[in-house]
Amino acid sequence: MSQERRERQQEKSGTAGSVNWGRRAIYTVLIVAAFGFAYYLGDRTQHKYDGFARCLTDRGVKMYGAWWCPHCTEQKEKFAKAFQYAPYVECGVKGDTHKETQVCKDANVHMFPTWQFPPTGERVERVFTLEELSDRTGCALP
Repeated sequence: MSQERRERQQEKSGTAGSVNWGRRAIYTVLIVAAFGFAYYLGDRTQHKYDGFARCLTDRGVKMYGAWWCPHCTEQKEKFAKAFQYAPYVECGVKGDTHKETQVCKDANVHMFPTWQFPPTGERVERVFTLEELSDRTGCALP
């Protein structure tokens, strides 16, 4: 059967250029589900240190930092999204890299990041790996 003849038959039967909407809907659902699953897995790994960060807070550990400090940013990135639960004290005044909050002045903090560890109150001015923080505090990593 020639191509022209097939096209004429399809036009007569009304199937020429028709779209299989059921198949498209299934593909769309599968694609959306795949993206949703990938987002879920990615977000879940971002929160894997939530318990660790909460443990640091419960133990009375403090991290003093400033919004403009690149080393503080490096420390925050180690926690990923779990940093929201970390024991962080902001020392920088937003919009001014020369001003310091009163809390940090009272605590006599001048370098960032500064970690304070109870019960001795020992202070260390540097970026820690999460493993080092775990060893110092006894908070378990996942």
